Amino acid sequence: MGAADRAVQHARTWLQSAEPGSLVHDVQEDPRFQHRGVDLLWELPSGEVRGIEVKGDRQPRRKRYFFELVSNLERDTPGCFLYSGADLMVYVFLVQNELHVLPLKAVREWFLPRAKGYELRHTFTQTGAIRYTTVGAVVPVKDVQEAVPGVKHIPLPRRGDARQEPASDTAVAEAPPPAHERPEEDVPY
Repeated sequence: MGAADRAVQHARTWLQSAEPGSLVHDVQEDPRFQHRGVDLLWELPSGEVRGIEVKGDRQPRRKRYFFELVSNLERDTPGCFLYSGADLMVYVFLVQNELHVLPLKAVREWFLPRAKGYELRHTFTQTGAIRYTTVGAVVPVKDVQEAVPGVKHIPLPRRGDARQEPASDTAVAEAPPPAHERPEEDVPY
């Protein structure tokens, strides 16, 4: 699995454990939700449905969010952080094994008046013969956690940590990723 797929899987697992009996619907490929910046729909047992945007970050030593402000600089398209209609952004630090739950509207309202105080970084994405530039603000995790109520930080089990199976006393270790997995481009922040 690539970084995005792993992040979505972590988000799905956490959502279902945070609200037992809830359902998580993957709508990443559904055009009705793509333009809304929603990756998952979280259907709570009460019937309430929340939109979830998932971001996976593979940077090994940094504790900073990358808030996407321009999705495709060459086409001048706004970034997901600005237009997403999601209720929550689940930001997964894959190397650090941390999942952060951000109330997106509150984080956006806090960030926008302060945007000029944060460094902008560019990253490049190659899809076939097309290469495009994404621009985002690099924001320390602590700034957001200290300023915005409702931000959650959830440690994830580390790869190789033993997990207890419900009906067994034997621990099972998570399998390593396949050797043929193609590395993804790192965001240079």
